[in-house]
Amino acid sequence: MKKNPLLGRDVISMRDFEAAEIRAILEQCGRFAKSREPLLQGKVLANLFFEPSTRTRLSFDAAMKRLGGATIGFADALSTSISKGESLWDTIRVAEGYCDIMVIRHPAEGSARLAAEATRVPVINGGDGSNQHPTQTLLDLYTLKQRTGRIEELKIAFVGDLKYGRTVHSLIRSLSWFKAELWLVSPPSLRLPEDFLEDLRESGTRHHIVEEIAAIPDAVDVLYLTRIQKERFADAIEYERVRNAYQVNPTNVARFGPKVTLMHPLPRVNEIHAALDSHPGAAWFDQAHNGVIVRQALLALCLGAA
Repeated sequence: MKKNPLLGRDVISMRDFEAAEIRAILEQCGRFAKSREPLLQGKVLANLFFEPSTRTRLSFDAAMKRLGGATIGFADALSTSISKGESLWDTIRVAEGYCDIMVIRHPAEGSARLAAEATRVPVINGGDGSNQHPTQTLLDLYTLKQRTGRIEELKIAFVGDLKYGRTVHSLIRSLSWFKAELWLVSPPSLRLPEDFLEDLRESGTRHHIVEEIAAIPDAVDVLYLTRIQKERFADAIEYERVRNAYQVNPTNVARFGPKVTLMHPLPRVNEIHAALDSHPGAAWFDQAHNGVIVRQALLALCLGAA
């Protein structure tokens, strides 16, 4: 029997996993595509969402219920004792008495790591500020494997907000282990933070920092688009300056051909023309739906049921 790569562990950052462990997790995901085994019957998941979410919260809820488990939690921090001054540490210590595993989304970087230190039950990071979003990365890798047949040696262009985009941060770290070549397309004010660039340099990952979509070569395998995140800007003027920096449509995507995979973590605003929904490479809704499959696998692995 193969070793469970998540047994007794938290899922906080992609930094915590090796390439072999990621491959093992993705291999497990396949068995959950059509499975309805009640592997987690009697188990309870706490969804602790201090920040808005649609896909992450709903897909974790669906994943737990498809495995026969139950969910509790909240989707608005104002409805919790945090609004009365309770610390995050105390909230987590209280919640651990009601569940077997918890997912936390919080606007503060490092909050998921703090939650993991506060509790004895497994903690999954559903997004901590602009830092990490590891479960999104795993569903992105699963989608890439579905679409391209591999996760190794891909040529991928990331377009948009690379400074605050936690989805991009987690995925770029992982792709550096699989010999990817990256094009990092953003305005100067939204470039990938220096610590991530240093990681790419140390790993020997080929990467190109550019400002225009026109600088992306025709032969890329994947265009990964991101939203310019208004909620991360302290300066409204700066947001207005860059909010429409990148917009893709059938015309400027045509040169990449029908085989290019088009990805977006959603929600989208105006960076993708609606006509691209019918493009053969459009994968954003597949990504969202794959979230249930991948999160089923994570829940089952973390709780020792897979």
